[in-house]
Amino acid sequence: MWEKKPVLFLLLATLTILVGTIITMVLPFAWVNTEADRIASVKPYTALQLAGRDVYIREGCNNCHTQTVRPLVAEVLRYGDYSKSGEFVYDRPHLWGSRRTGPDLARIGGKYPDAWHYQHMAAPTSMVPRSNMPAYAFLGLGLVDPAYTRKKMEVLDFPYQEADITALQGKSEMDALVAYLQKLGSDIPWRQAAQTIMVGELQNPYQSDSSVLEAGGALFAQHCAACHGDDMTGGIAADIHDLDLPDADLYEIIFNGIPDAGMPGFAALGPDRVWKLVTFVKYHKRH
Repeated sequence: MWEKKPVLFLLLATLTILVGTIITMVLPFAWVNTEADRIASVKPYTALQLAGRDVYIREGCNNCHTQTVRPLVAEVLRYGDYSKSGEFVYDRPHLWGSRRTGPDLARIGGKYPDAWHYQHMAAPTSMVPRSNMPAYAFLGLGLVDPAYTRKKMEVLDFPYQEADITALQGKSEMDALVAYLQKLGSDIPWRQAAQTIMVGELQNPYQSDSSVLEAGGALFAQHCAACHGDDMTGGIAADIHDLDLPDADLYEIIFNGIPDAGMPGFAALGPDRVWKLVTFVKYHKRH
């Protein structure tokens, strides 16, 4: 029947596509990105952070790293609550992405101290041995352009003081990029919300069990040595070779991290492997 009325068929097909497009791509703008979605604690980028964001885009970091936590159980457990539109109100353009060659960076801010980022950007495998990220040590040689950054702040209508622009003098692109990374996700209290509250008495199932030391040592080398040093005498993070803490307290620290000190939590390892880490670290205290 329709093959005999091609013009009518074409018009109906076009109408169907048009209605579908309006429903799925146009109407949603009526109820997203409104004032109701705004998150009061999310602030505009500072001049240094904005300069770093442009370095991030220029170097194509967004081609390998996404910046959105999807509403999937695995992602929420790893990165915290899923992303809300209010978190990106000052992102122009947004850098959500869809392909992850590297980890999502939506909540990377505050996960590590600045020193970790500097070292990681300069020599990624020194901090993450299995990383396939290229080195960006050269960013330490390029300087931020204060005048150009001022223009960008004005175009984007971000508030700034003249002192903020003056403070850019002598700042490297590496400084700016680290400032930008530390901004990501730091305006919302997601870490406090995601922190696990320990209930009941924690008992180390491997206390005095030397059979798990090898596994604990491997976990330490993979997740801890880059900051605490191979011999636990410190570096980016504290000296822990003589750490004197009850097993339960050390377990809680490793599990939840110390956000104020830039130590990430390792809940994703699971309780069994965290206890093996505890046993390995405490073994060095006793020997």
